[in-house]
Amino acid sequence: MKKSTGRLDVIATPIGNLADLSARARRSLSEADLIAAEDTRHTLTLLHAIGVSRPLLSLHAHNESQRVPQVLAQLEAGSVVALVSDAGTPLLSDPGFELVREAASAGFEVRSIPGPSAITAALAVAGVPTGRFCFEGFLPARSRERRKALRELADEPRTLIFFEAPHRIAAALADLAAAFGAERRGVVARELTKMHETLHRGTAASLVEEFTARPPRGECTVVVGALR
Repeated sequence: MKKSTGRLDVIATPIGNLADLSARARRSLSEADLIAAEDTRHTLTLLHAIGVSRPLLSLHAHNESQRVPQVLAQLEAGSVVALVSDAGTPLLSDPGFELVREAASAGFEVRSIPGPSAITAALAVAGVPTGRFCFEGFLPARSRERRKALRELADEPRTLIFFEAPHRIAAALADLAAAFGAERRGVVARELTKMHETLHRGTAASLVEEFTARPPRGECTVVVGALR
């Protein structure tokens, strides 16, 4: 049974293009009593851009456990709390899982305000089968662990999606080619929705060559075509 007190709104925010913020998300941010943000400075920039001023509380991977009781107390008092990450949909390789779990367990209403996500944005334009896919988040930063993770996914039949930092993309693609085969088709989507958005399509081998020759800027979303 839901409590008749506060509510937690999980709000998706733009991954690059401010125009992608929905009218519903804008309204929810403006009406929230408190905004729990991954990086308050980043969220403050967004709020300034849309002409909204609300109290902010930092909630990120390193302090979420400590913040949860504070947010639950706000909900108990009847507050509407908005949860946002730096970009895209909270909880998808971003903080918020513990808060959402505990708020729901305590009986508070948890409402989704859907919107931008690099996962679905990349899938929509990749040109690979999307009927079944598997999101693996960020690959391990260390080469040994990354290679092990990719070997374990080598026989995964579904389309795969990864996030990767620009300074690791060439090495990650090389490890992917070694694990999945040089001819496995893939797409690297860079700077999605931003001015310099680019899509790089090809085999694992050709993508390794491309990104080794020209290291990119900006976060990358890697889509690997289904095995069959």
